[in-house]
Amino acid sequence: MNNDNREKERGYNSSSVMNRITYLQELALVKHNYTGVISYKDYMKILNLNVPLTDKYFLLKYHGYIKAGVDFNQITTQLVNDTTISVTLPKPRILETVIDENSIEVYNESDNAFNPIRITDYNEALIREKQVMVNDALKQGILDESTDQAKMVLRSLLSEMGFREIRISEQLVIPQLR
Repeated sequence: MNNDNREKERGYNSSSVMNRITYLQELALVKHNYTGVISYKDYMKILNLNVPLTDKYFLLKYHGYIKAGVDFNQITTQLVNDTTISVTLPKPRILETVIDENSIEVYNESDNAFNPIRITDYNEALIREKQVMVNDALKQGILDESTDQAKMVLRSLLSEMGFREIRISEQLVIPQLR
């Protein structure tokens, strides 16, 4: 039996292709690992002026990671013929930003009775640092990397399914005017 007959016997349609693709869901991920330092300093304020001798500060070191990827549930496929398929990828997005709490090391911390450090100070610093991690990863091209990774995984899967011509495009998102 030749290869063309086997492909026709497979009888793939858009639905069966999507079942194989959505099974992958989060395989097309890019993960950037980070080690960072957070420096925090604040004062008590009166009329928006720093009050002397009320400074509080800390210095933390942490490890974390950020993941980006494409939501495979949002992929659309169109079967052109038995050997050709068109796939449209949604825009990639940041999926997860994590700072490992067990890795946090405090190197310097004030002990000011007038303005003690509170848990909310640590939380605010960590939230700001996660946004810094996201901005750095975006500048380094994490979204482009995740799109490339998704395309590579899809090409491999669809080639194994017998498709010879695989057209992959990215979803066009038109900004909404508000």
